[in-house]
Amino acid sequence: MILAYRSRLAVILCGAFTASGFAVAESCPPEPIVTLAIVGDLMLDETPGEAIRSGRDPFAPFATILDGADIRVGNLECVVATRGEPEPGKPYTFRAHPRVLQTLKRHFDAVSLANNHSGDFGPVAFGEMLDLLGQESIGWFGGGSDLSRAHRPLVIERHGLRIALLGYNEFLPRSFEADYDKPGIAWSEDEQVQLDIAKAREVFHADLVIPILHWGWEHETVASPRQRQLAHLMIDAGADAVVGGHPHVTQDIASYRGKPVIYSLGNFVFNGFTEAVNTTGWLLRLDLDRAGVRRWRIFIAHLDAEGIPHPAPSSDEVCWERGQGNPSPCGNR
Repeated sequence: MILAYRSRLAVILCGAFTASGFAVAESCPPEPIVTLAIVGDLMLDETPGEAIRSGRDPFAPFATILDGADIRVGNLECVVATRGEPEPGKPYTFRAHPRVLQTLKRHFDAVSLANNHSGDFGPVAFGEMLDLLGQESIGWFGGGSDLSRAHRPLVIERHGLRIALLGYNEFLPRSFEADYDKPGIAWSEDEQVQLDIAKAREVFHADLVIPILHWGWEHETVASPRQRQLAHLMIDAGADAVVGGHPHVTQDIASYRGKPVIYSLGNFVFNGFTEAVNTTGWLLRLDLDRAGVRRWRIFIAHLDAEGIPHPAPSSDEVCWERGQGNPSPCGNR
């Protein structure tokens, strides 16, 4: 009698009934799983841009991994435009030709604009980039035509799961910030971040929320106290994972309340670096279900002199699964 009751209860919870009300199945269908691939900085000016102009694809070495994911995301560490003037006094300004978007679109569904190079050529170039991304159907987040748009999540639905992506910049000096009447990027005011995460669920009906941050100190391989404080705040507010970049190196990995925090993915496509610590980046693959991150895996990239990534030996990869303690080498997983 008890076993029959439990069997019927399991079916009721799954919503399976016959017309007469009797159960037709004794097990729930499998939970949908969505694979999200995230990479760090994508700088498509200079030698990576030249490679694309010559007909080469800088993402080709990772195409199998990227194209096997349901959603592919990266941080676009340059403006893509033909107009605008370089920011006076800024030591490095990056502007990629719009031709790069066809190659980007081949491997990525969306990009974060919340970084310290989106404003390199001013609001005219930034506005042109928003138009170009829209024309190519490449999603974006962490920036926009005004403050509201910059803080609006990009919600992508796959296999019945709605995943909200938010982007924020923390790199000082604080500049090119969106305002109520001007374009720019999103900055990470703590109260605003908490509100954005809550709205992603309540207003935009997201099942999962993942903020992507541009933060930390350049070339520092360990996250700062501020990074840790903000990561905890975001998870306390309802984020399911926190992923970061900007330091041009990979940083440590942590878990807070069972949620993963990957503080920096490092560079993914970026020339101009010679030290191994700067020419090593990560591709993060998250397997997501309704409960959050089910498992994750890090694929390691080594950047060549042109700033193009190449897979490292699989023995260096790191994995984690729900219920596991610390991450461990992937082995044959």
